[in-house]
Amino acid sequence: MVYIFLANGFEEIEALTQVDYLRRAGIELYTVGIEGDCIYGAHNIPVVCDKTIDEIDAEASDIEMVILPGGLGGVDGISNCKKALDTVKYCVENDKYVAAICAAPTILAKMGYLKGRHAVCYPAMLDELSDCSDTSGRVAIDGRFITAAAAGVSEEFSFALIEALCGKEAAEKVRIGIVAR
Repeated sequence: MVYIFLANGFEEIEALTQVDYLRRAGIELYTVGIEGDCIYGAHNIPVVCDKTIDEIDAEASDIEMVILPGGLGGVDGISNCKKALDTVKYCVENDKYVAAICAAPTILAKMGYLKGRHAVCYPAMLDELSDCSDTSGRVAIDGRFITAAAAGVSEEFSFALIEALCGKEAAEKVRIGIVAR
């Protein structure tokens, strides 16, 4: 099971691409609203979430991954939500995947999880990843952490997430099905 946290102001392409592609791969994924069941993206697109933050178990044994999309408002909402951060902590402590894109890797950096790791984020925010060993590239995979630079790599990020959870063959099947490069 995968949770993707949505808070008002999230970057739509950085969340909904992952929702779409992971579900195409047959991955059980829940959109989780931080501020209720209807969350508005940075471009005022409303998304009705599968669950609210109050309806999830932050320490569910069947969590495989948590995804943190960017968008400054969305990142602030996640950063200020104890249960979302507790879920991230549970995933780190229990060797589950933690994925973040654009501004969201800064949440992981502030929590101290990216120190000495290869991670990327939105280029204008790279100074917030100063404890990382390497901040190059578009998508970075370091152990159970998968980070991506920005909205423009949402598709590449999605394929990396599918491959991590289900293998290269599953990612390739989705890639062929949508006629991706």
